[in-house]
Amino acid sequence: MRIYPTARAIFLMVLGAPLALAAALVSARLWLVGPAWIALVAALLFVDALLAPGRRRMQLTLTAPGSMASGATKPALLQASFPRGVAPGSVEFAIDLDDRLSAEPAHGRARTRERQVALPMSLTAVRRGEGRVHRVSARWRGPLGLTWKQRDDALDKVIPVTLDIAAVKEEALRLFSRDPSVGHRLQLDLGGGSDFHALTDFRPGMNRRAIDWKQSARHGALLAKEFHVERNHHIVAAIDTGRLMSQSLLGRPRLDHALNATLLLAYVGLKMGDKVGLFGFDARPNVSSGVTSGPNAFGALQRLASKIDYSTEETNYTLGLTQLSGQLSRRSLIVVFTDIADSTSAELMLENVGRLLRQHLVLFVMMRDEELEAIERKAPETADDVSRAVVAASLLRERDVVVTRLRRMGVEIVEAPADQVGPALLASYLDLKRRDLL
Repeated sequence: MRIYPTARAIFLMVLGAPLALAAALVSARLWLVGPAWIALVAALLFVDALLAPGRRRMQLTLTAPGSMASGATKPALLQASFPRGVAPGSVEFAIDLDDRLSAEPAHGRARTRERQVALPMSLTAVRRGEGRVHRVSARWRGPLGLTWKQRDDALDKVIPVTLDIAAVKEEALRLFSRDPSVGHRLQLDLGGGSDFHALTDFRPGMNRRAIDWKQSARHGALLAKEFHVERNHHIVAAIDTGRLMSQSLLGRPRLDHALNATLLLAYVGLKMGDKVGLFGFDARPNVSSGVTSGPNAFGALQRLASKIDYSTEETNYTLGLTQLSGQLSRRSLIVVFTDIADSTSAELMLENVGRLLRQHLVLFVMMRDEELEAIERKAPETADDVSRAVVAASLLRERDVVVTRLRRMGVEIVEAPADQVGPALLASYLDLKRRDLL
């Protein structure tokens, strides 16, 4: 005969109550002072613990993605099953992650259905590197609700967090496609630039300055010079990997925003025939690829960018930019990703940028700190709000002073929100090619 869980609980309660009474009647002294109730409660606790499913009988599993892109969110599932015995009505789950991952919810309760309990959650990749799931836990009550049982599994599961390459390629392909709001393709080829391509018959609408009068007289026909955009430019992304670039902006470290923008620029630059290199530095240079070209160059740059880790060291602009200048043998476009902390470090940076400008074209990428701007604009309600607004205004003022000085020196500036810095950088790069400044 099959005994259902509820019937079994009632049966054991009826059996446990006389046992508790018998234990209480062993000593008349105990009965007089009332500990019989303690014996009764102890018996009920024993029965409840006996009825609750054992930890060894329960199966606890985590279904999670094998890898994630930085900033991406993917579903995960914590699941418990009770193949034998009495299944609890509900189970509480919890997950312990390192600082590279976050879960929503990190703990919660789910009801049992057909001996299965599942808690759906969302995993978000906060920072690049090896994200780890340290531990998953589950606990449940006995049928009487008097006792808890808990199971803790140390998983130490590794979920690699990489750069969002799919989003980079998608953005690049979108920018290469025909944009009706612009009315022309972004990929420049014939008809622009300054490199001579060939002689062609002069057609109505062509620039008369392109007419080659000597060749026209020799051939007896009106011929014009056809130009195309110069290829084989050198583009080097100089990325500050120091302490300030590890700080979060719009939910992701500044360094991740810079690396995504760099890969977007590299993808488009290589497609357009230019040579692209990657250079990273904090207290000392830590990454240097040299300028590369060809179909396999983007994969090599991608792997190198993925190895760049966060740093807690202060940035040494003198050492980093001086070594970069020594590695460049011809005029290049140097794209600098950095953040400004104080006037002292800014002075050292400006001094070294001035040396680069003697031979190279320098483009600075500045990410707007919208959180800092919101603090400055917020109407103060307390004295602390006033102090925060004053500090924020001072930092923004110093930043504006540095940007103004860079513009006066001849540095190209790209200033955009962190999540839009990639398209803004690409638009500036294409504009520089149109103006033949590379």
